[in-house]
Amino acid sequence: MSDQDVRTFKVGADDDGIRLDRWFKRNLPDTSFTSVAMWARTGQLRVDGARATPGDRVTVGQLIRVPPAEAVREDAPKKKERVELSDEQNAYIREMVIHRDAQAIVINKPPGLATQGGTKTTEHVDGLLDGLEFDGESRPKLVHRLDKDTSGALLIARTTRAAAYFAKTFSSRTARKTYWALVVGVPSIEDGTIELPIAKQPGSGGEKMHVDEKEGSPARTRYRVIEMAGTTTAWLELIPYTGRTHQLRVHLAAIGHPIVGDGKYGGQAAFLTGNISRKMHLHSRRIRVDHPDGGEIDVQAELPPHFAESLKQLGFDEMLGNTMPLETPPPPSKAVKKQQAKQHAKTVRKERKGERRNRGSDAATTRPGAGAKKPGAKKPGPKPLGAKKPGPKKHAPRT
Repeated sequence: MSDQDVRTFKVGADDDGIRLDRWFKRNLPDTSFTSVAMWARTGQLRVDGARATPGDRVTVGQLIRVPPAEAVREDAPKKKERVELSDEQNAYIREMVIHRDAQAIVINKPPGLATQGGTKTTEHVDGLLDGLEFDGESRPKLVHRLDKDTSGALLIARTTRAAAYFAKTFSSRTARKTYWALVVGVPSIEDGTIELPIAKQPGSGGEKMHVDEKEGSPARTRYRVIEMAGTTTAWLELIPYTGRTHQLRVHLAAIGHPIVGDGKYGGQAAFLTGNISRKMHLHSRRIRVDHPDGGEIDVQAELPPHFAESLKQLGFDEMLGNTMPLETPPPPSKAVKKQQAKQHAKTVRKERKGERRNRGSDAATTRPGAGAKKPGAKKPGPKPLGAKKPGPKKHAPRT
């Protein structure tokens, strides 16, 4: 295997915190778990230069070193043929399109439609992408995701070049997204930033997140109150400066103002009385991102019917939205910098531990001789003159 054959991939923001085997399933779906496990076992699979296992979690910005793609065996199981979409499905996905050019498509995803499939999810955006090929030469590709019950602007790449470009844009956090949300109660600070680290909640199977000051990844959300209805509810404009899973939902629930309809993080308190819909009121209103061919894409997505009706019932004026500038985020606070330093130190310790373990493993497998040397066994033959009694092993100081 030559160095030219080795492939290197950078972990994007949307894959931050997922297991390595899950990363392969998302990004290299043709690679079998058996191959991933074999590469890990033989030391061919590495993350930032250190040996990795399928169960390791990756973080945004890390480099994954992958061996060359395997040759397809004649006895290998055939791929499932692509299921042709019905006329109704083609019309359904095409009605969502709010922007289209040679490199990108933006759709207005309705609430209740998942972005990608899962164990119990049969209908999703990823499964409908064939309907967005139009005159393109390849199948469109997802570059980020929205939660199933979150509506709004979703960017889709039309070419492989665009997919790589947008992935880099999202991982470097130069893309800007604005969300609208209805929340329970009114924040005491009408224009502020939430800086609370987020991690997977233990015992939830990775399905739920929570604020974790010790082990969480840094997360920042800017918010502004657009309008309020007494002390019952408020309409917020949100800009996430980081892209953690469920970030907006976790942050708003953590400050005591869960998103209306978000029972997962707000419980029964997230549902308002009266005629306000019980659906989640979180909408990706606007997305602005640099275009691969120059210029930028700047698109707004109209509200879904239930959200628009709720604004109307509460007496809110939709024209008052869209006033928060999509400026470059301010530098992180001291608390966030401290959290980032802790996260970095944790990653470095893990890498060093893995390197020490791997050096020991490599030494055991490459030691010359007919067989493995038993612990405590002495090499036969006379001791050389002047040989010193071995002392305690010295370790290099930690830096």
